[in-house]
Amino acid sequence: MSTVIKVENLSKQYRLGDVGTGTISHDMNRWWHRIRGKEDPYMKIGESNDRSVKGDSDYVWALKDINFEVQQGEVLGIIGRNGAGKSTLLKILSRTTSPSTGSVKIKGRVASLLEVGTGFHPELSGRDNIFLNGAILGMSRREIERKFDEIVDFAGVERYIDTPVKRYSSGMYVRLAFGVAAHLDPEILIVDEVLAVGDTEFQKKALGKMKDVSSKEGRTVLFVSHNLQAIASLTNTCIYLNNGQLHNIGKTNDLISEYLSFESNNTQIYQDDLIEDKSKITYVKMLTSELANTHVHGDKLEIEIHVYINEPLKGGNITIQVFNLHGIAVTHCWIFDSETPLLRKAGMNKFKCIIPKCRLFFGKYTLSVYLTDRNGRNRIQLLEKICPFEIEMFKSERDHPWQKDSSTYLDEFLWEPIL
Repeated sequence: MSTVIKVENLSKQYRLGDVGTGTISHDMNRWWHRIRGKEDPYMKIGESNDRSVKGDSDYVWALKDINFEVQQGEVLGIIGRNGAGKSTLLKILSRTTSPSTGSVKIKGRVASLLEVGTGFHPELSGRDNIFLNGAILGMSRREIERKFDEIVDFAGVERYIDTPVKRYSSGMYVRLAFGVAAHLDPEILIVDEVLAVGDTEFQKKALGKMKDVSSKEGRTVLFVSHNLQAIASLTNTCIYLNNGQLHNIGKTNDLISEYLSFESNNTQIYQDDLIEDKSKITYVKMLTSELANTHVHGDKLEIEIHVYINEPLKGGNITIQVFNLHGIAVTHCWIFDSETPLLRKAGMNKFKCIIPKCRLFFGKYTLSVYLTDRNGRNRIQLLEKICPFEIEMFKSERDHPWQKDSSTYLDEFLWEPIL
C-alpha cells in the first residue's frame, strides 16, 4: 500500500482582527528578513489556538507542527473540539489555502466537500455545475456523461437539475455536491462536517458511499465529523487535534474514548457554587458499585442530585441521560412534578435516582442532566458530559473476547436446557 498523503511539520498562522498581513511596518519587516535569508519574525510569536483563553499576541497558530501519513485506500477520521484546526487542515489538503510552514505531498486527484456550495457557481444549473466540477477534476466530457445519471439519481434532485443552484435548499445543495465529489472518480475524497446539513436518509447513503469508495474502489477518504458514531462506523484510524496540535493518532475507538474522557469533567462528582438569585444544579454524584468510577453490570447504580431553587418552579422536571462513548443517549431517567411533588419550595432540594440493576454493556459513559420547568417545556440548565464512569461485566476478570461496540444495553435473561 502506497502513501498518498504525507504531511510534514505543517503549521498555519493567522493574524487576529483585520484581514490581511497587518500593518505596513509588519510587511516591511517581513520583506527585510526575507531578502537577508532569515526566518519570518512573526512566525515565532504566535500563540496556541486555545479559543477559551484571551491571549496577548495578534497572531495565532491554527495548526502547529502537524505530521502524519495516509495510505491508499485508508479512511481517516479527524476529531477534535470546535476550533481545534480540523477545517483548516482540510482546506490546506484541498489546496484552498496554503500552509505558513511545512509541506504537504499528495498523490492523486482530490475532491473536497468542505462547506455548502464549495466549487459550485450559483448562477449555473445543477447540470452545468456537474460538468464544471468534472472539468476542474480533469475529466473529459464523455467521462462525466457516463457518470451523470448516477450522480443525479444519488442526489435525488432530478426535477431541479436544470434550475440554478442558488435556488436549491442547503440540503439539495449538499446532496448534489456530495454526489459530484464521490462519483467523479477522485483518488482522494475529503469531507467536512457539511454532511450534517442532510437528512438522516442522505447521511446513511453518504456514509455507505464513502465505505464503498474506500473498500471496493481503493480510494482514500478523509472525514471530519462531530458525529462520533459516524466516525466510528466509517474509520479504523483517527487523528485527534487539540488547540491546533496533533494530540494523538491511532485506532478510532481508542481515540474517541480518549477524546470523550478529555472533554468530560474528569471526576465522579460535579459541583458548582451556589448563586442565591438563580435556580441551578449545584451537585451531582455517581455512586458506583466499585472504586475508581467503576460499576459492575447488574449492580445497583445511584445518582445523587442537589438543586437550589430561588423560587418555586411550576411543573419542575429533572432528567438524567447516560451517553456512551459515541455520544449516543442509551438510558433516560426522569422525574416530573405531576408524578411527585418536586421543586415546590425555595432553597436546597436533594434527590437520588436509583437504577436497581444497571444493565449497561461494558464500556465508558458520561451523564447529562437537565433542569426544566413547565413539565419539560422550558429548559433552565443543561449539564453535559459530567461524572464519567465505566461499566465492567464481572467483579473478577473472565477470559472472554468482548467487543466494546457490540451492544449498549443488556436486559435480564435466563438460559434453560431443552430436554
